[in-house]
Amino acid sequence: ENIVMVDSKGVISKRRKDLNSRKQVFATSRDITTLEEALKGSDVFLGLSVADVLSKEMLRSMADNPIVFALANPAPEISYEDAMASRTDIIFATGRSDYPNQVNNVLGFPYIFRGALDVRASSINEEMKVAAALAIARLAKEPVPDVVAIAYNSSKLSFNRQYIIPKPLDPRLLLTVAPAVAKAAMDSGIAHRPISDWDAYSEELRTRMGIDNRLMRGLTEKAQENPKRVVFAEANHANMLKAAQIARNEGLCIPILLGNEDRIRKIIAEHEIDLEGVEIINMRHDREEARRHRYAEIFANKRQREGMTYIEAYEKMFDRNYFGISMVEAGDADACLTGAYTKYDDAIKAATEVVGIREGLSHIAGLNIVNNKLGTFFFADTLINNHPKANTLKDIALLTHKTVKLFNIEPVMAMLSYSNFGERNTGSPAMVRGVVADIHKENPEIMIDGEMQVNFALDKKLRHDKFPFSKIDNMDVNTLIFPNLSSANISYKMMLEIGMSETIGPIQMGLNKPIHILNIESSVRDILNMVTIAVIDAIFEEKR
Repeated sequence: ENIVMVDSKGVISKRRKDLNSRKQVFATSRDITTLEEALKGSDVFLGLSVADVLSKEMLRSMADNPIVFALANPAPEISYEDAMASRTDIIFATGRSDYPNQVNNVLGFPYIFRGALDVRASSINEEMKVAAALAIARLAKEPVPDVVAIAYNSSKLSFNRQYIIPKPLDPRLLLTVAPAVAKAAMDSGIAHRPISDWDAYSEELRTRMGIDNRLMRGLTEKAQENPKRVVFAEANHANMLKAAQIARNEGLCIPILLGNEDRIRKIIAEHEIDLEGVEIINMRHDREEARRHRYAEIFANKRQREGMTYIEAYEKMFDRNYFGISMVEAGDADACLTGAYTKYDDAIKAATEVVGIREGLSHIAGLNIVNNKLGTFFFADTLINNHPKANTLKDIALLTHKTVKLFNIEPVMAMLSYSNFGERNTGSPAMVRGVVADIHKENPEIMIDGEMQVNFALDKKLRHDKFPFSKIDNMDVNTLIFPNLSSANISYKMMLEIGMSETIGPIQMGLNKPIHILNIESSVRDILNMVTIAVIDAIFEEKR
């Protein structure tokens, strides 16, 4: 009663005598004979016909906010340009990739087949198709990953008239549609191998996609159990706000945004970000004067024997880094993220001055997590110490060992160099070897050895054949300690840029409080990963 179907001869009506059995199901008794008549007051047009059968006037005759799917190929029933010119409230889709809202069977078929095959469905029924459609529709309303925005050269992909359906390159389609189809097959009774463990099934699908990042999923679940207050010190940037939205929606944290409120709200509106109810603090506003004085007093008292006056401390509280980090120091927040749009030296200076270095340590360091098809690896120090001396390198190794254990992973550590086990008796190899000897003596429980070249570190058979005496013989190394900053930083960034791995970090190690400094121009995903790390850090901070 709500559908009018039109073929090449006009409206399929009960008055026509040339209808086959399939068309008779859709025959209407309404007094209309043409497409033009059928469109008047209609809500939806679905076209699978030929080019140029629609006109601007026809579209103008439709109801408010009409949905028009003009899917004829290669040219749609009306051009995108004419459709957009016909009215401003139209929701328009085609089958073409060069216009918004591409309706493409690649959004459905691969994932419908995947779900059907994984439960050994005897057929593909309507319930499975509907489940796929609903899953795709739900996905369209979720925040869009950076990888999709980059692929389509758009920073403003979010659910609206120009984005009502996910992009074909969206990697979430497999993880969203296939399980929905599999469940529909099971619910409708045609699955011969039902799925009992949906978490394991999702894990399997992720593995098929390539990188298996179960570490971050485990950390995410842990963070969601105990979300913390996280300061986004650079909230006047879109990526920070998008990450804050996702983190809030996923229950990872309680975001606190620092910056000019008017500017932040303008960015939120421009990018259609939903951060309703999230606290925004302008550290320079008069209403924050009392808080600036309180933080300045804490800061000045802490550093008064290092030349810091109260007036100098107060002036620093107009800086977003000092203010945001002071929120953590004062207990008004649990963690702080900064650095994506700040010079690293400025950010780390604020962090070390305000919260300081953990007792018993003389150094801080940076750790990056590297995920690839071989597994999860930890690289240090990727961030801070240019040419570490022996005591610094030892601190880096011990800090890294403690940090990796926080992720519920037992570190197996290799101290890297350009030689193996005493081949060179001078320079960096000798220093690394001395550090290993000290750790073996003072911390015999730590599984660490070196110095060794990276190929021996990562190939346990090669290592066993050549150096069977190693303390980590027949063990899979998951933690690499580099002899200097250059080698560590180059290594992890090279793996990232040539597409071999996904990296997470840098994770700040050795500070008294959970302060983490992002890479310059971090993506939304990078920031979101670091939100998770910061929350985990804050959870363990409570236990220290």
